Amino acid sequence: MTREGDELVFDISLNAESFIAGIDLTETNDTDNTPQAADYDEVRALEPAALEAAFADFWPQMAQQIQIIADGEALTPDLISFDAGEVGNVDLVRTSTVSFKTELPEGVEKVSVGWAREFGTLVLRQQGVDAPYDGYLEAGSMSDEIDLGGGDQAGAWQTFVNYIPVGFDHIVPKGLDHILFVLGLFFLSTHLRPLIWQVSLFTVAHTITLALAALGYTNFMDEFFISTFGIEFIAVVEPLIALSIVYVAVENIFMRNLSPWRPVIVFLFGLLHGLGFASVLSEFGLPDNAFVPALIGFNIGVEIGQLAVIAVMFLAVWQAIRVDRGENEVFQAKALYGVLMLVTLALLWLDPTALSEALENPSYVFLAPMLAIFALCFASISFRDHLAAFRRTVAIPASVFIALVGAYWFLERTVL
Repeated sequence: MTREGDELVFDISLNAESFIAGIDLTETNDTDNTPQAADYDEVRALEPAALEAAFADFWPQMAQQIQIIADGEALTPDLISFDAGEVGNVDLVRTSTVSFKTELPEGVEKVSVGWAREFGTLVLRQQGVDAPYDGYLEAGSMSDEIDLGGGDQAGAWQTFVNYIPVGFDHIVPKGLDHILFVLGLFFLSTHLRPLIWQVSLFTVAHTITLALAALGYTNFMDEFFISTFGIEFIAVVEPLIALSIVYVAVENIFMRNLSPWRPVIVFLFGLLHGLGFASVLSEFGLPDNAFVPALIGFNIGVEIGQLAVIAVMFLAVWQAIRVDRGENEVFQAKALYGVLMLVTLALLWLDPTALSEALENPSYVFLAPMLAIFALCFASISFRDHLAAFRRTVAIPASVFIALVGAYWFLERTVL
């Protein structure tokens, strides 16, 4: 965002095809899994001139969904130009650039900016002033009032704090593959020590590659894969992340405790997951003035997200584990899981819009697996007299499910 005289000019880099196709970017991590997938594929194959014409037709609709507020007055944006970008490999995202402007009312010195929720997150960076505003806006949210003369730049501490929720959000609810990997680590054993070992190694590993990638030390790999194979490096990393989910889940089925090789494997998989986190960071970048605080804040947010996943699952299965160890009242535990199943079923039936919006996915993506976990825990209590009832009734079935989802994602990211 740049002020030029009595005009405010915006230059936005975006995946224009998804906008034109009408894909809600808050509800999908994969455009192939949307009702508009065919329209999206058709639009992304358009030559630059044809895409520019399609965007010109779409612009009036988009303009109505861009909010620029000055002193309580909504300003109307006018399209300046649209650079479609070359078609290239249609399997890769094409980045286009949109430029638009709006007239500033006389005397206005502050504005607030945002856009429609379905357009996804918006990274807004002010240009041409001292101490410029730099903000990461969640889907549908508005920026604070921005002084057009500058001075709204966040300090190191504020940037650190601002990027913690960004990192958390990219685990819960957006990082479904990372959530399943962490759960794969969780279901190996009911003892705390193996979990601490695995999570610690995973954390160290993905912190290393996330930092290296954010600092630009892994760019050569992307250049190599694009020039040699015509694909981005992340197109290789994502299937490998899916395979990492399959591996830890399958090993859970055959191993009761931490194997000698599993720590090494988890560390190597952590390096891959760090590159996955880095691909998220590359979509919006980090502020130049506070790069390190933003990077640390993002990584801490990721860690809090992982711990939240473990904490929720631990609370979900804790009573079943206690019964398996002979430490809890059976009737009380059964009653608890019965209530939890009824509540989860009610939420699935009602499917509240607010819950789906908060989860940024259809609510059943999270509620259906939790319902299954509660049901398995209830069954584990019922078969408490059997040897290793929790492992046989909860941990192994959960691991099988995790492995199947990981295998599907691998196929989806390679051949489907």
